[in-house]
Amino acid sequence: MPDTRVPVTVLTGYLGSGKTTLLNHILTANHGKRIAVIENEFGDVGVDDALVQQRYETSEDIFEMNNGCICCTVRGDLIRILSKLFKRRDRLDAVVIETTGLADPGPVAQTFFMDESIKEHARLDAIVTLVDAKHIEQHLDEEKPEGAENEAVEQVAFADRILLNKTDLVSEADLERVEKRLKSINSQAPVQRCTKAEVSPDWVLDIGAFDLKRVIEMDPEFLNTNGEHEHDTSVSSVALTEESTPLDLAAIEDWIGGMLKTQGADIYRMKG
Repeated sequence: MPDTRVPVTVLTGYLGSGKTTLLNHILTANHGKRIAVIENEFGDVGVDDALVQQRYETSEDIFEMNNGCICCTVRGDLIRILSKLFKRRDRLDAVVIETTGLADPGPVAQTFFMDESIKEHARLDAIVTLVDAKHIEQHLDEEKPEGAENEAVEQVAFADRILLNKTDLVSEADLERVEKRLKSINSQAPVQRCTKAEVSPDWVLDIGAFDLKRVIEMDPEFLNTNGEHEHDTSVSSVALTEESTPLDLAAIEDWIGGMLKTQGADIYRMKG
């Protein structure tokens, strides 16, 4: 019998890899699918949901989870939002979850096998990982504090599809070296090169790519929900808000430009 459960795509990838850009492409493409979006923002002020809504006319099905990582502190919120969505599943063709750049996709995937109410209505269709071709090697090589996972490695390892993004910023030799590195971590996931996260929605949606058997072979403790999950506390976010006084854009650009010159290597992304 065909599986009639709602397919769920998890978009993951390190900070600045292009997840929100890909999401915008998916939502504005002419595919006719009714898609609900769940955004998980790293920090206490949401930005990604606003960036998506600027281009997505229907905002009622964009759900935001701030100030916590979807793979740990706000995982309960994910279950509640999905339960709410599945009460109207006749108006839903797919769900896309955009994780924070610091999320380990493993615990997110667990949700679809360990929670009975979710398992009844949804199937994990694929974990799609965005990779920044220019900076991924830096993230893969980064030494983490004892006990903390390297999220960039986990995101590549769990991927069912890998989008090698920002290929216009590096040479062909760089791309070949990066692809070899990615294959050394995950030999099964197809790698698609792209710029500005432009890829056909058919390559990432409703593709039936998630393979539980492969994941368990890679991580025998995958279905063990008692394991601890620890993030690298050296990565943090700063949110600047001003609601009453118009900001001086030129002054802000000068200030940001100065920071990028002196601390650019330590700044993963900026949005606004």
